Amino acid sequence: MRFDIVTLFPDCFASVLNSGLLGKALAKQIAQVNLVNPRDFTTDKHRKVDDEPYGGGVGMLMKPEPIFAAVESLTDLPRREVILMSPQGQTMDQPLLRELATDFDQLVVICGHYEGVDDRVLNLVTREVSLGDFILTGGEIPAMALINGVVRLLPGTVGKVESLQSESFEAGLLDYPQYTRPANFRGWKVPDVLLSGNHAEIAKWRFQQQLERTRRRRPDMLKAWEEMKRREGEH
Repeated sequence: MRFDIVTLFPDCFASVLNSGLLGKALAKQIAQVNLVNPRDFTTDKHRKVDDEPYGGGVGMLMKPEPIFAAVESLTDLPRREVILMSPQGQTMDQPLLRELATDFDQLVVICGHYEGVDDRVLNLVTREVSLGDFILTGGEIPAMALINGVVRLLPGTVGKVESLQSESFEAGLLDYPQYTRPANFRGWKVPDVLLSGNHAEIAKWRFQQQLERTRRRRPDMLKAWEEMKRREGEH
């Protein structure tokens, strides 16, 4: 998987790309991240990447020319998606990350800044993605989240594939509570069923915990899961 990140601040990616499982995955060449600064594609002596919006308004917009030039300079793999990180895009979730990890070999990610990008940039874009219904100073943090979420789904990143299949959102429910040693910490004890060695009962307990936790914390998700199960029952 190749990531091409179009960003005015490539240095802010350094720590994230060299840490933890993500750093190991890149070292093993499971994925490749290429950082491209649109400022390098400006043609004026001031290397200007922003300008005032036509019609007036507060703030500045990123100009289209440097972004187009940056994207058009990139290798173009057959299965490519060009993503603009934007609060107006579809909300990033696990199904989206799974789709990107499965269906594409190259993700070009454009990080907006200032008050956004000239709307003509959307002629380059095949998908807009948002981290959520809030505003950040730029698209770098959402881009880091997207890279992390996609790379961890690629074969070879996570040692135990089973751990990807049983976590929150993968089955439409939140994950069950998990515990490790010690069995008793400050009076908080690990549930007896987890110490019983009865795998059937443990599986039953975990499923019930998933249902209860999802009911309490994400009733919207539980409703969607129940609807999905109802439809499966009809077939």
